[in-house]
Amino acid sequence: AWMADGPAIQAAGLRALKGGQTLARTLKMASEFRAGDDETPIVLMGYYNPIYIYGVDRFLADAKASGIDGLIVVDLPPEMDEELCIPALKAGVNFIRLATPTTDDKRLPKVLENTSGFVYYVSMTGITGSALADTAKVSAAVTRIKGHTALPVCVGFGVKTAEQARVIGASADGVVVGTAIVNAIANVLGPKGEKTADPAEAVATLVSGLAQGVRSARLAAAE
Repeated sequence: AWMADGPAIQAAGLRALKGGQTLARTLKMASEFRAGDDETPIVLMGYYNPIYIYGVDRFLADAKASGIDGLIVVDLPPEMDEELCIPALKAGVNFIRLATPTTDDKRLPKVLENTSGFVYYVSMTGITGSALADTAKVSAAVTRIKGHTALPVCVGFGVKTAEQARVIGASADGVVVGTAIVNAIANVLGPKGEKTADPAEAVATLVSGLAQGVRSARLAAAE
């Protein structure tokens, strides 16, 4: 697990492993989704190890065939671009990089060098699912990053509610939500992992509220 994974993401990872989830099965899920939806972008986020074990060339070919649009591989810094980033770009798969509050103006150009798709601004230091960052600071950081790139900037870490999504969405191009969605699934699972309600429905309800929050920020900005 990545150092920044909070308890909810760690528990979800353990549930997935226990349920027999693999990278191959994840690609199959993407492929099945693509059969009915050829427009919604799909980005895979995770760590390099499963891709390394799978084999980079094989993975990129299978990812492309499954309809994957982009990758966020959190433990591969720009210094390791030859490993996966450059081959991914050559294969037509976006490589999305993370910027953080500690990514200064000297480091930022290096981080953005081979980035495509969008920039994921991790709005605070610490673990996923912790408190929401100061919105004024987030807005200033987004402006700073935009000074270095024409790519959209999406902000994540700590967004749980439609109101928070609205506030972040006022300055960012997109809002990234992970822990809140994972918790929505966990909340409808019993002690042995049995479903007490439909997880997909629980997620859809949460996400539609979050999307509404972002849309209201966009509408307000357009007026």
